[in-house]
Amino acid sequence: MTRRRFAALAAALGLLLAGCSPKYNWRDYASPDAPYRVMFPAKPSTFTRTIDLDGMQVAMTMTAAEVDGATFAVGAAEAPDAVRAQAALEAMQVALVRNIGATVTSQNTTVDNNGRATRDVDASGTQNGVPMHLVGHFEARGNRFYQVIAIGKADALPAEQVEQFITSFKLP
Repeated sequence: MTRRRFAALAAALGLLLAGCSPKYNWRDYASPDAPYRVMFPAKPSTFTRTIDLDGMQVAMTMTAAEVDGATFAVGAAEAPDAVRAQAALEAMQVALVRNIGATVTSQNTTVDNNGRATRDVDASGTQNGVPMHLVGHFEARGNRFYQVIAIGKADALPAEQVEQFITSFKLP
């Protein structure tokens, strides 16, 4: 084989391997601030800021990763009591849906006898004329509450990846 052919073959192989690099690089994450684990599709970053949830000021710690314009995030905060933690679920959902001018296409809410409340939502809307999609799981246990969301351009949120992210969220 000539050097020229070998170089062309090596270059083609390099391009092929580069094209096979995974877009989603899943990694297990255990929060140092709140008792949860989740799988992120890329290396996450974390920040904390004060937010207003219907008059309740809380410090929410957000951990998020982005892949192709889609954001996968978990927010965790603590309310003064369990009743306000459960009320925070609706407030978070309303704020997120409003941010993308969305309409909720499906929603499921449960409350069990152990004080665990969950809310799952799917919403579609537009932001700056771009179709957007939001899939969220909101959960309260005791005075802690969480939001687990995948949000982004409608074509940037593959259902399989969103499901893997949302279902990987675990509380002890």
